[in-house]
Amino acid sequence: MKEMDAGGVLLPQDWSFPVPIAYGPGRLAEIGAHCRELGIKSPLIVTDSGSQSLPFIASLQRHLSEVGLKSRLFAEISPNPRDDEIGGGRDFFLSGAHDAVIAIGGGSAMDGGKSICLTANYGIDLWDFDYRLTPPAAPDQFPALITVPTTAGTGAETESTAMVTHTGKEMKFCVWHPRLKPSLAILDPELTLGLPAGLTAWTGMDALVHAIEAYLVPGFHPLCDGMALEALSLVSTSLPRVVAEPADLPARGFMLVGSCLAGISFLKGLGLVHAISHMVGAEFDTQHGLTNAIILPTVMRFNLPGQEVKTHRMAQAMGIGDTSVHGFIAALEKLLDDTGVPGSLSEIGVPSDCAHRIAGKAIHDSAAATNPRRASVAEIEAIVAAAVSGAR
Repeated sequence: MKEMDAGGVLLPQDWSFPVPIAYGPGRLAEIGAHCRELGIKSPLIVTDSGSQSLPFIASLQRHLSEVGLKSRLFAEISPNPRDDEIGGGRDFFLSGAHDAVIAIGGGSAMDGGKSICLTANYGIDLWDFDYRLTPPAAPDQFPALITVPTTAGTGAETESTAMVTHTGKEMKFCVWHPRLKPSLAILDPELTLGLPAGLTAWTGMDALVHAIEAYLVPGFHPLCDGMALEALSLVSTSLPRVVAEPADLPARGFMLVGSCLAGISFLKGLGLVHAISHMVGAEFDTQHGLTNAIILPTVMRFNLPGQEVKTHRMAQAMGIGDTSVHGFIAALEKLLDDTGVPGSLSEIGVPSDCAHRIAGKAIHDSAAATNPRRASVAEIEAIVAAAVSGAR
């Protein structure tokens, strides 16, 4: 694997693509000034229920108060955000006369904050923003949105797309609007230093899956493909380092940037790993990155035959010597083993009798439509059954 310039990754960087990005250790401290520049007067902080008492929330509140900004915290977001929670967040936003959302935390916080932004100035249902539908007419102005990821996996900080569980259907769907874009994303690798080894591994594998699935989506999109390959290089090199040495700040920085690149790349689409994982998470409330990681090898066995050229390029990006389909999958399985990912969905509480039901839901997921190989319900059911019993 290629050597990374550890010095450069510790320097502050300001990027303008695809949205304004402030990268670098300690950049959270600048958020008050950024809010002032954006004309924000009353931000609502949105995070998940497991993060509300973590130090970065207090730090964020302190930095806002230092410039005279009052904020409130909404933390009623589950690991797999639900539509009823988004409704509660919208009501909380309106009751405080807020003008912006600062989404801080992992993927669930990003999804929750973005969904609240989508609905805050609307008197219509969240599901009118379903990705599969024609977007509703935009309001005069969406609330300003600042995203601050504290895990290196979701890559959700540069777009408006959010995954939310439909409680009535026990299915996850993507909501979005093309005119909602983050006003700023702050990528501060110091915020990821306290992440436990398990969560570091699971979120890191989520980023890897994003890059692999995006790169395999058919079609000509060299921008997304280039970012996917660079994400594979950064994540595969840095993930073992941050699991073994959690305080390795340069590796944390590479992970955060790799995750962001992978998140941008999947604007091209995703595949069956996500289509299945979304529905497993909706039913059984499993951690998304971990679920993706367990499902990955089984889906690759289905998808990669016939994709030898792309497999070769992905293996090269990851520094894998054997660039064949078999060698690539074997290297993925070794990475999963080395980072402590369980070998089956059954080990994280997914029952063996769910395969047919999950497959029937997954085939309707938007990610299934961009999978490189068309799959029937029966084929998806076989993939789910194999992942439940033992993907490796």
